Amino acid sequence: MTAVTDRKPPGVRWQTWIDRQIDEARERGDFDDLAGSGKPIPGLGQTRDELWWVRAKLKREEIEHLPPTLAILRDREAAIEEALATPDVDQARAILQSMNDRIRYENSHVVTGPPSTAVPIDVERVLERHHSAGGAT
Repeated sequence: MTAVTDRKPPGVRWQTWIDRQIDEARERGDFDDLAGSGKPIPGLGQTRDELWWVRAKLKREEIEHLPPTLAILRDREAAIEEALATPDVDQARAILQSMNDRIRYENSHVVTGPPSTAVPIDVERVLERHHSAGGAT
């Protein structure tokens, strides 16, 4: 059995040596049952930006990264939904006030990424919707 770490014999061209190692590995079945075998290579032929591999890695690992000033907009909407779904008005108020604290911090401290456009939540207005939806206890 030839190992990848075997040295190339003198007088043998590199390409011939590499092809021989590939052929031997194929005969041993080293390439059988590889993931994606027989399928087209995803993205082949597409133009890619220089960070394509970072985006692909984040997607594969199911990691999301947004700049803080964009993440706060998503989190703001989630906080409103959470507050409206909470049966206790005091807990709903706490959720909204906590989110407002975060928004105010982001608006005054974050200096990287796009500028923040998040506006603090009108707590009383959301609590009025909460009450009219029957969420207050």
